[in-house]
Amino acid sequence: MTRTQNRRPLALIAALAISFVLHLLPFLPLADFGQKSASTAAPLLQAELRPPPSSVLPPPPPLKLTDPPAPKAAHAANPKPLPHVEPATPKTAKSWTQVVREHLRRLDSEGQFYPPESIARGEQGEVLVLMLLDENGKVSAARVEQGSGYPLLDAAALRAVRSLSSLPADAPRQVVLPVRFRLR
Repeated sequence: MTRTQNRRPLALIAALAISFVLHLLPFLPLADFGQKSASTAAPLLQAELRPPPSSVLPPPPPLKLTDPPAPKAAHAANPKPLPHVEPATPKTAKSWTQVVREHLRRLDSEGQFYPPESIARGEQGEVLVLMLLDENGKVSAARVEQGSGYPLLDAAALRAVRSLSSLPADAPRQVVLPVRFRLR
């Protein structure tokens, strides 16, 4: 062996040792060598809650009700009978969730909701569909947020949500709908 061949392993070992030490240097300030210093402990934070001042605002003055003015004599001499008007019964407006449920039930009763192939295979599951509505309450976009594990059910849920017509004004512009497929 020559003298340069003997130096190569020593040079390699020295280079590795220097590299190791250099890589450990940034971690030395983080090392705790069993010394606990009192200066590094953060002081405890103490808070005190104070009640609000009792006299924030003076109480508002009481409201006084005034009597309506007395009817004039000219109107009292010639009273006209008022026509009988039925009290208006407000129609109970359907919420957007009721509209969605009724639409999905209608599709199911028409056989357009649950894919026949999925029924034959016994596939069941829940699909979370993100539905976006435009300003008129119509579905502008829909996508599967979480699938059921069955592509046929995922596609059927998207078809059902996209087939929704205009939803009431109380519908949010963006909502995640759970569409459940259960065999009975």
